Amino acid sequence: MSLPPSPNLVPAAIAAGTTMGAVSLTVSDLGRAGAFYEHALGLRPQELDDGDVLLGAPGAPALVRLRGDASAPPLDRHATGLFHLAILVPSRHDLAQALVRLAQARWSLDGVADHLVSEALYLSDPDGNGIEIYRDRPRAEWRHPDGQLEMATLPLDLNDLAGELSSADSPQPQAPAGTTMGHVHLQVSDIPQTEAFYHGILGFDVTTRAYPGALFVSAGGYHHHLGLNTWHSRGSGPDAPGAVGLRSYEVVVPDQTELDRVRARIDAAGIETEPAEGGATAVRDPSGNVLQLRAR
Repeated sequence: MSLPPSPNLVPAAIAAGTTMGAVSLTVSDLGRAGAFYEHALGLRPQELDDGDVLLGAPGAPALVRLRGDASAPPLDRHATGLFHLAILVPSRHDLAQALVRLAQARWSLDGVADHLVSEALYLSDPDGNGIEIYRDRPRAEWRHPDGQLEMATLPLDLNDLAGELSSADSPQPQAPAGTTMGHVHLQVSDIPQTEAFYHGILGFDVTTRAYPGALFVSAGGYHHHLGLNTWHSRGSGPDAPGAVGLRSYEVVVPDQTELDRVRARIDAAGIETEPAEGGATAVRDPSGNVLQLRAR
């Protein structure tokens, strides 16, 4: 797909209440992956009739959908696709509990960071799919020097985070109610083409360009619903069909009226769409990543 650069005209904005939904992954061993998401991340599993497994927090929509395929080609870290899915917990106390769950599961971290707007733990699932678990700082604490949201990647003190827990706190085996898919971070092939699609057509706002080779966009003033980078994937295309990694991810708009508006902009740009499960609309971004647009 080739899109023109974003026009100078301000594009139509996607609705402020837009959020992220479930991320669908192909994994090489469904039992192994399911056990990881259940025990290390504390998500509840539900097996579907087609053999896929949904995982989520109590009383909330699914966050992850797993499809097992023992013959799937392994994850290619230089292909476009998932950089990480990002699970948002309600509080710093909950993030400390997430750290305890990972320690009890003997699952190592890939990294930790203070992003000013949030605090984050980074890890990978058994197939190498990237995961972030994070908590947001209150929006009143976010800074906007020169009109652009300030984000950074600073050290996070894990001892200080663990200090959120007292001796009276029992470990939480399950992720808490209110846990959501906060954002999705994608590997893409080209930033200008990506911006033309996500900002110019879908209508996400650009929140920061502070990271070289990356773009962050959101709806409703959030720090980002989508991270988009070329750090390992510049000029690349999607992985082999059926390979381990991202199958699709959901963008959830507030209602059918908003879904129709976004679909109309996609149609006007001449981009092909396909019907998807549950009344959703599937579309590929310029890097071949599949998103499913659906109404809440």
